[in-house]
Amino acid sequence: MQLEKNKDNAIAFYKMAYLGQPRKAIELYVGNEYIQHNPDVADGFNGFIEYFERMQVEYPSKSIEFVRCIAEGDLVALHTHQTWPGNEQYVTMDFFRFDENGKICEHWDAIQRIPETSANPNTMY
Repeated sequence: MQLEKNKDNAIAFYKMAYLGQPRKAIELYVGNEYIQHNPDVADGFNGFIEYFERMQVEYPSKSIEFVRCIAEGDLVALHTHQTWPGNEQYVTMDFFRFDENGKICEHWDAIQRIPETSANPNTMY
């Protein structure tokens, strides 16, 4: 039951922040701390909020699709497809750790631009 709730909360958190409401996302889904491992985002609540507020101003037409979500223990992994201005396509993998109260407290991610050609016929999803 908690794994499903964590999955739903990770998706809601990411979607809310990505679409321009990072402050609300922090208020609703994050616990007493937010440890950030993405080197482009400052650690803590303010770093997260500043980053996503800036992304919303600079790239308001970006979009995100949640392709899959996996949960185990206190971790949730999201596999997403992002489309940015100029039709730049990215695949991302985000990992969130939840605290004992079911709140997000730590984040890791990896992002890769989807290439125009591939050495194999498989998609990145």
